[in-house]
Amino acid sequence: MRNVLLVSLDTLRADVAYSGKMAGIESLRSAGVTFRQAISSSPLTPISHASVFTGRQPAGHGIRHLLRETLNPGVTTLAEQLRAAGYATGAVVSCPGLNRWYGLDRGFDFYDDEIPRLPDGSDPLTVPDVKLRGLALKRAPLVTERAAAWLSSQGERPFFLFAHFFDAHWPYEPPEDVGADVDNPYEGEVAYSDHYLRRLLGRVEESGHSLDDTLVVLFSDHGEDLAGWYPNDHAGELGHPYEEGHGCLLFDTTQHVPLIVCGPGLPRGTEITSQVRLVDIAPTVLDLLGLPKIETDGESLAGHLAAGSGPSRPAYSETYYPEERRQSGEYPDLLPLKAVRLSEEGDRRKVIWHVGGEAVDVYDLLADPHEQRGKPLVEG
Repeated sequence: MRNVLLVSLDTLRADVAYSGKMAGIESLRSAGVTFRQAISSSPLTPISHASVFTGRQPAGHGIRHLLRETLNPGVTTLAEQLRAAGYATGAVVSCPGLNRWYGLDRGFDFYDDEIPRLPDGSDPLTVPDVKLRGLALKRAPLVTERAAAWLSSQGERPFFLFAHFFDAHWPYEPPEDVGADVDNPYEGEVAYSDHYLRRLLGRVEESGHSLDDTLVVLFSDHGEDLAGWYPNDHAGELGHPYEEGHGCLLFDTTQHVPLIVCGPGLPRGTEITSQVRLVDIAPTVLDLLGLPKIETDGESLAGHLAAGSGPSRPAYSETYYPEERRQSGEYPDLLPLKAVRLSEEGDRRKVIWHVGGEAVDVYDLLADPHEQRGKPLVEG
């Protein structure tokens, strides 16, 4: 395989991604391998994407809050490694959370992070509220057009393109009906992104590059808690009023994400139920391309792809966003969270603990898939 297309459908729940309603996603699932149990490192855009780009957990890549830290200068990114191997590297991103301020542009020859200001004219990079910042986005048609324009300018050179679609983020106001059978406005936004995902795949072919010679990796950085639209929601009146979509909690609602890999020589229409992590993406891409490894916390999934299965891997997640929510004074008792999700045959559990506190809860995800009945690690 010659080229790499990495696509992020931001804020996409795994259950909606795999609902069968999204034609673009279904086309990739038919063409490649679906990882049914992929876990994100964080429910926040810059932190999760930094883990994808570097293969490092947040403590390793250095970004753990919004607009507080930048990418650790000692960490190598996937784009840097591919550029060193002779690839043209380009990215089109669509929200404040992927602004080059974080250092996420490292290794990209072209990094389009232009976004509009908020409706009141303010700079979205100065706004810590993740919902309000969601009003500043580059819509999917523009992402597709700019990504395709960059591709067309590269001639026959092998490319690494990262395309980021932010439409599924709040507010849930799909600009057009794309003909998908959806149940709510959030799914309408997902279907809108998916429609332009299909357009992007078509534009790759039109630019003179063949998808038959391209490694395509599709993922989401985190899911979304819709406060009761889905049975595993926890936000709002369901007990966590401070959770507005994502950021403060580490339930599967936000941490269980889609991951699809397809390319020449890889199985088609295959599902893998072993647990994997987004930190596995960077080492997988380098391994499949036969390029030198970089230091990561993840491991290549090439063996899983070749065999159609493989061992499950412990998945770590964290969020320090409760510290930022606490600054408003409205939720003075909020603490950061860390979690480890374990999955083996016949046993799937998650441990969530409060950083700086004493609470540690264990969830049996097979008996309690919606994580409603957490038990203390040590019963008093």
